[in-house]
Amino acid sequence: MAALPAVGLMAPRAYAAAATSAVNTTGLAVTDTTVTVGILHSITGTMAISEIGAVEGEKLAIEQINAAGGVLGRQIKIIQEDGASDWPTFAEKAKKLLVVDKCASVYGCFTSASRKAVLPVFEQYNGMLYYPTFYEGLEQSKNVIYTGQEATQQTLAVLNWLGKEKHAKTFYFIGSDYIWPRTSNKIARKHIETALGGSVVGEDYFPLGSTQFASVINKIKLKKPDVIFSTVVGGSNVSLYKQMKAAGIDLSKQLLIALAVTEDETKGIGAENIAGAYTCMKYFQSIDTPENKTFVAAYKKMWGADAVIGDPQQAAYESPFLWKAACEKAGSFDIDKIAAASPGITMAAPEGEVKIHPNHHLWSKSRVARAKLDGQFEIVYTSELIEPNPFPKGYQ
Repeated sequence: MAALPAVGLMAPRAYAAAATSAVNTTGLAVTDTTVTVGILHSITGTMAISEIGAVEGEKLAIEQINAAGGVLGRQIKIIQEDGASDWPTFAEKAKKLLVVDKCASVYGCFTSASRKAVLPVFEQYNGMLYYPTFYEGLEQSKNVIYTGQEATQQTLAVLNWLGKEKHAKTFYFIGSDYIWPRTSNKIARKHIETALGGSVVGEDYFPLGSTQFASVINKIKLKKPDVIFSTVVGGSNVSLYKQMKAAGIDLSKQLLIALAVTEDETKGIGAENIAGAYTCMKYFQSIDTPENKTFVAAYKKMWGADAVIGDPQQAAYESPFLWKAACEKAGSFDIDKIAAASPGITMAAPEGEVKIHPNHHLWSKSRVARAKLDGQFEIVYTSELIEPNPFPKGYQ
């Protein structure tokens, strides 16, 4: 098992630069002194509010890795492309990064729609994607390392907490209209009905980028569910929370759990609009550990004292370190060797210790936190380490 210490806690291991012919047998963009990787996120369009932070996390990790000597004696070079919140564009840019640029790894995507768009490209051209977003599960690929959580670690974990701690029985689903919200809610509905003995009293979906939520807000006020269960993503959340507040929904009294709102997005939403809402993630900036304090300080130093760090940013930050550890374990940049070397790799990450499972997902904890008026999230629940199970029996 390869272990990777948190940055700054231990002196980095020194690696002599082995001959390029020995560490790169498949024609990747590797020279005697450099290795090229790709970053592929939306920096324009409705998903930019969520994805720009992931780019920042990845670039911070790469800067730290380079400062510590690089990977197998080589400095990392970055080629960045913009998926532009458009799934065909993601596929096009992924092909460029693999076929033209010969990237040794790619860090990217956010929505499941973008990941589904690029997956055939990575499998056809045998690339390695590190995907940092919580998602619905029901997927496993040799060519992807999933550093975000899947549904059993997020959706089912928070439902169990809601049932036990809040005695929740009735739920109203509201989500963006694409793969992750619909599939996650299908899994959630089954769990609510079979494990919690509850019911779903309403379910509505809106196209990405939607800004009009008055109709569903009126239905929610009429139904009075125990829980508003939100899988709305991206810029739409700004309108949703502002309109709920304007309509008189008091989140200090009406229980709302968001599965796609992180601390960094409160800057756009406005802390005064989301205060009182709960969210479930594996990481929050307020985690009180030496590793997280080191990470937060480094992040703010690089991206500004006012920077706020959310879950996908931290999962994105982990990704280059996990790739570095796999390269050093394999003694190679070759994709097949990286895929084989990855299971068992551990990291003392800002979120806590994580480990790559043979299914290419991470063991991780689930946390529930509540948004406060100062823009911070107060953690109210932390689970034990949860083994990833992207194919839960009976939920497919």
